[in-house]
Amino acid sequence: MRAFITGGNGFLGAHLIEKLLSEGLEVTAFIRKSSRLTELKSPERIQFVYGDITDKVSIVEALRVSKPDVVFHLAGYIGYKKAERPLMDAINVQGTRNLIESMVETKVPKLVHMSSVVAVGAGYRPTEILDESSKFNLSPLNLGYFETKRQAEELVVKATQQGEIKSVILNPSTIYGPADAKKGSRKTQLKVAQGKFKFYTSGGVSVVSVEDVIEGIYRGFKVGRNGERYILSGENILIKELFEKIAGFAGVPAPSIYLPDVALHMIGRAGDLITRLGKPVSLSQENAWTATLFHWFKNDKARKELGIDFKPADYSIKQSVDWMRENKLI
Repeated sequence: MRAFITGGNGFLGAHLIEKLLSEGLEVTAFIRKSSRLTELKSPERIQFVYGDITDKVSIVEALRVSKPDVVFHLAGYIGYKKAERPLMDAINVQGTRNLIESMVETKVPKLVHMSSVVAVGAGYRPTEILDESSKFNLSPLNLGYFETKRQAEELVVKATQQGEIKSVILNPSTIYGPADAKKGSRKTQLKVAQGKFKFYTSGGVSVVSVEDVIEGIYRGFKVGRNGERYILSGENILIKELFEKIAGFAGVPAPSIYLPDVALHMIGRAGDLITRLGKPVSLSQENAWTATLFHWFKNDKARKELGIDFKPADYSIKQSVDWMRENKLI
């Protein structure tokens, strides 16, 4: 069986390619010519085709050349600033539309779509724990990454309902494991492991092992029901607990200063203003909301239908910190 994967040279994509190869699939990776391939363990076993998810013509040509039986769509852009919204619209939304239309045109039958729990939503308080049937509840905040992942998923659902493609949607929570510290979105966690971060916020996260996510993607492909979404989430913990675990495994003091929501939102608004004045900073209002929401989810459906037994948070967080130490980041 032939598999076509977008975003295959990233943290998650590299792990998935190894899984697909180990299961006997032929893998074609759709990448840009400028893409770095350092994450890939077996590049000699992969067919590479070049293009861009924002360029439909290049996708059509790549699908015609590779003739896949299934597409694994992992390509995406994560951003938490208003200035990044156009790029997220182009890659996350239009890129997914381009891929679906290209699959229809070249008669590729099945899509395994890597969405995110951000497309499901988040809780404003710790009593809100969401599942696959939860109504998206964050539209008033207009958070770019959340909105664009939701819109991309809706495109997949619509195409599936109209019979244009068959699909399975996977919604992973915050993924931890070896090499995750390379991700741009993990700068804070790396600072925590280095003992250089002093603050924690009020929100919560669901920590899932990269091993469980890869197994979930593969089982979703094999036995997932057409048109269904599956949340791949692990242990629900507070941000404070997350930082304590990272610091504990790293052997450094944990962040001990609580940053109230009001203060964090004020800092976020100031960051947006400074960025608009031409001096980009990392803090933004979207960062503030993301850090104070409760990203807690139920994984019952994936457990029951995909047979995933999710590992505890300590397992994957320790793997993450051990990798940092082995690579002399801490």
